[in-house]
Amino acid sequence: MEHGSRRRSATHTPAYRYLLKRLREARESAGLTQTQVAKALGRPQSYVTKCELGERRLDPLDLQQFARLYKRPLQFFLPKGGIGP
Repeated sequence: MEHGSRRRSATHTPAYRYLLKRLREARESAGLTQTQVAKALGRPQSYVTKCELGERRLDPLDLQQFARLYKRPLQFFLPKGGIGP
C-alpha cells in the first residue's frame, strides 16, 4: 500500500467516534477517574486512556465490562440508527 493511499481505520468512522464520546461521558457521569476505572478492571490506567482515545480498539467484551462498571446498557454506547454503512 502506498503512503498517500492509507485506508481509513474503522476507529475514525462516525459510529466509532460516537462510541468513544459516550464511553467518556459514561465514565464522567459515574463520577470515576480513569485511574479508578483501571483499578476496577484490573488494567493499567493507560488502557482506559487508549480505549477512550480510540488508540486501542474495543471488542464487545471490553465494552460490556465498561458498561457494567458505569451501570449503562450497551445500547447507550451505540448510535441510535445502528452502526451500518
